[in-house]
Amino acid sequence: MTTIIAAPASPDLDALLPDDPVALAAVANAVAVKLAALPLAASTEGELLAAAESLEQARRRFDAADAAVLVEISDRGAYRTAGYLSLHAYLSGGLRVGDGAARRRRVAAAAIGRFTSMQGQTLEPRCPATAVAVADGAIGVDHVLEIDAVLTRIPAAVTTDVREGAEAQLAAVARTLTPAGVRTAGVRLLAHLDPDGQLTDDRDRRRLRGLALMPQDRQLMSRLRTRLTPGLRADLEVMLQSWAAPGMNNPDDPASPTGAVESADPAVVAAAAERDDRTPMQRNHDALHALLILARQQSPASGSLRSELVVTITDAELAAHAGIALTATGTRIPISELVRLAADATPHLAVFAHTTGEPLYLGRGRRLASRAQRLMLFARDRGCTAPGCAAPFARTEAHHFPDWQDGGPTDIDHLGAACGSHNRTVGTGPGQWETRIAATGPHTGRVHWRPVTPTTATPTTPPGTGSPHRWQINTIHHAELLPAPRPDPESGPPASSSDPPG
Repeated sequence: MTTIIAAPASPDLDALLPDDPVALAAVANAVAVKLAALPLAASTEGELLAAAESLEQARRRFDAADAAVLVEISDRGAYRTAGYLSLHAYLSGGLRVGDGAARRRRVAAAAIGRFTSMQGQTLEPRCPATAVAVADGAIGVDHVLEIDAVLTRIPAAVTTDVREGAEAQLAAVARTLTPAGVRTAGVRLLAHLDPDGQLTDDRDRRRLRGLALMPQDRQLMSRLRTRLTPGLRADLEVMLQSWAAPGMNNPDDPASPTGAVESADPAVVAAAAERDDRTPMQRNHDALHALLILARQQSPASGSLRSELVVTITDAELAAHAGIALTATGTRIPISELVRLAADATPHLAVFAHTTGEPLYLGRGRRLASRAQRLMLFARDRGCTAPGCAAPFARTEAHHFPDWQDGGPTDIDHLGAACGSHNRTVGTGPGQWETRIAATGPHTGRVHWRPVTPTTATPTTPPGTGSPHRWQINTIHHAELLPAPRPDPESGPPASSSDPPG
């Protein structure tokens, strides 16, 4: 197997490149555009392989440059200028890379970046050998993530010099291995550092514990990703032994006992067990669901919707028992399952048909939105209305238009759903957002956002003025707001949904 070594950049070429980062980034962008447009049919196989290796080396070196830029943005808080509260929010929403890619780039920057201390000193990278390998173009972000994951699992009792040596070893092997190979090497390294597991203590277990509910797939099913502490595992095993016993908590058997097997009639349990054809995994699932239903039924009532099951559907879907309902936490539920769910606990339904007699216009007499107003906001907004925000309605607050302190009334047509982070970004200063509910245009009644321009914003700038940015709406929670594709290419691009008139 022949290895093609990419030629280093010429010193003469380096002298021609600008020192201004914006101009240099523009040159890199122009290089990428020209390279993508070049005809490659006349190139030899060796030239193509050399170009591929050179591009991969450049891509990895750009990972180092990206980390340097992100560190500077983080140190200065420059993301606030664009209207975002955190570096992650800027990457995910501002650069539109998404939460997963934003997390990976932040983790990589934290490992190989040179941050500034509180005293103004430039700190060495947390993973110095890894940073050098990335700067050399030998490894990329995927390698860095695997190295970071291994270092995170090293027990806290391991000394600093041993930890530093482990990082250097991983960086060295990463120069010749794939990211998967680094993961394998990391497992062996961890086994060497703590062969019998005695170095792992409660600090490590508390640090590594977690439970994540993964997104729903096309079948509306979800996976759980979790690492349980020994205590939680012991409690879970005891619960499953009781609640997931054969015959118990079977949703397909109306005569199946509910709750713990110890409190059920043994004869009824035995008869239900004879009819039970579920797998052990299915029994575990049903036991957990039954336990959560009981917990919800026993939860005290509150004025908030966050701890209650709230569902929005159309009256036609409810009548036909067909379609998909949406909960305030963002879960999609088939109507057929919603009907069964309502038999165990009566959910709050926001049906798009008739209004209720509850007051939805409270003026200045009350600052906080009422329960009826929150239900109506969920029916209309479904989640945070800020552009690109995927926060479900259960994590939102009632945002006033204009703000309450500026005289905004607590009326349903002057309220919109906004998560806490975006609610705090609304203002008239640089790096903040202004909001409105459109009175005219194709999206009348929807909440619109746009960043305030730093150069024109002043403390006295009234909402809706002094900003050349386009008004934007959030289409994440409303697939029906996305522009429909036009089959005729001569008819032009679809109409934009981000800049309605009015």
